[in-house]
Amino acid sequence: MPHEQPDPLDDFTARAITLDDLTKTVHVAGAGPAVIVMPEMPGISPHVARFARWVRDAGFTVYMPSLFGRDGAVPDLVEGPVVLRQACASAEFRAFAANKPVPVTQWLRALARLAHAECGGPGVGAIGMCFTGNFALTMMLEPAMLAPVVSQPSLPFNDPAAIHMAPEELVAVRRRLDRDDLTVMGYRFAGDRYCTAQRFAAYAEALGDRFVARVLPDSAANPAPPPFFAQVVACPHSVVTAHLIDEAGQPTVAARDEILGFFARRLRP
Repeated sequence: MPHEQPDPLDDFTARAITLDDLTKTVHVAGAGPAVIVMPEMPGISPHVARFARWVRDAGFTVYMPSLFGRDGAVPDLVEGPVVLRQACASAEFRAFAANKPVPVTQWLRALARLAHAECGGPGVGAIGMCFTGNFALTMMLEPAMLAPVVSQPSLPFNDPAAIHMAPEELVAVRRRLDRDDLTVMGYRFAGDRYCTAQRFAAYAEALGDRFVARVLPDSAANPAPPPFFAQVVACPHSVVTAHLIDEAGQPTVAARDEILGFFARRLRP
């Protein structure tokens, strides 16, 4: 299958974008309102790129920042765990810190401002997955952000009932959701060991009916994901990437289509 081979990403434009004195590569493609697609661990895999193309083909400009790992690589049993350990040790992500600000989200909010300025429209959407899952929620501190999706948010690793942001940030986001009549979409598999029912319960307690949760049965997960997901993750986890079954009628495809529809409702005038 094509997603078992490295992805050259040659249909994206790789841009070096400097914001807040920090430069990161961002892969950009498409036209229309901006959607920021943040990669899951261990990086921009062929499956993450496939999802980004679905967003692009639905009529959006995709901004896909390189946050860790080797862009386009297939998640394997050698490189994948190394990338995971490096990211967990990075002060940029604070993977084990509950109830504290996460430094990388400041850069991501600046990226949302830039994307909105470049693409126009009413605002910007974003999806975070796994390691980056909660970042889409924190990005709601940026006024340009209108459509946040948290897919299997897995941090902090050491507290399954915590939300990966500072309490004052969470309060500010809740106020904004109420003020602007916005919602947050959340996705996970029922048996996910990294994004548990406790975490979604914490989101529901903090955000009330502004948090719209979707929990997919484990039977809906792709039974043959890449080695990193099969042996390191070792549970149904990646709703719209490695564990998505790209066939009509599949629950994961329905989740993907709901996310694309959510972006369309929020971002198209």
